[in-house]
Amino acid sequence: MSQKVIVYGGKGALGSTLVHHFKSKAWWVCSIDLTENTEADANVVVDSKGDLQEQAKQVKDDVEKVANGSKIDAIYCVAGGWAGGNAKADAFVKNTDLMMKQSIWTSVISANIAAHYLKEGGLLTLTGAVPCLEGTSGMIGYGLSKAAVHQLTASLAQEKGGLPSGAVVQTILPVTLDTPMNRKFMPDSDFTTWTPMSYVAELFSTWTEDAAVRHPNGSLVKLITTDGTTTQVLV
Repeated sequence: MSQKVIVYGGKGALGSTLVHHFKSKAWWVCSIDLTENTEADANVVVDSKGDLQEQAKQVKDDVEKVANGSKIDAIYCVAGGWAGGNAKADAFVKNTDLMMKQSIWTSVISANIAAHYLKEGGLLTLTGAVPCLEGTSGMIGYGLSKAAVHQLTASLAQEKGGLPSGAVVQTILPVTLDTPMNRKFMPDSDFTTWTPMSYVAELFSTWTEDAAVRHPNGSLVKLITTDGTTTQVLV
C-alpha cells in the first residue's frame, strides 16, 4: 500500500525536493504552502492573511477534505526562512514576527494536524537548527523561533503531548542546507559542509518506512556534514 504523507512547506526548496522524492516512490503526497506544488497529489494553499488560529482552522479543515477519511503515515514540516538582526536593529520586531510565522506557526499547525490525522505509529518531523541551541545575537528572531520548535518537540514527545499512540516526533537540526538560495547568497562557502537536500529526503523516507531506524521519540537530530558526508548526532 502506498504511503500517504504531508509536506508542510511543499513549495520551498527542501519541500519541493521532498515532494519530488516521494512522488518518485509512488507515494501519495499533499503539499501545504502559500502556493500550489503541481507535482503533489493534493494541495492545501494557506491563507496568509489570517492569524494563527484562523490559519490552523483553515489548514486543518482542508487537510480533512483531501485526506478523505484516510490516516496519514508521516507529516514533514520543512517550512521556514531566515532573517537577521539584534534587538537594536530597525527590523528586529518585524523580522521576529516573520520568523515566528514561518517556523513556530507552521510547526504548531503541523502538530495539530498530526494529533488528528496521523496514524498510530506515524511520524512527525519538524525543523530546528544547530545554531539555535545557543544564543543567536545576530539573528535573535530566528533563534527564538527555532528554539521554540525544539521545545515543542520535547512537549509533543511526552505521554500527554497529544500525538496518536505510538507516533514519534523527531526534529532535524541542520547547520546549512545546500539550497540554491544559500549558494546564491553565500557563494564563497565550503559547500562540502552543507547538507544536501537529497540526504534529508532519503532520511525522511527511511524513517517513514522503517520505524526501527528512528531515533527515540522527541529526538533533536543534528545533521553534520563534513567533506560531503552527513552524519546524525543526537543532541
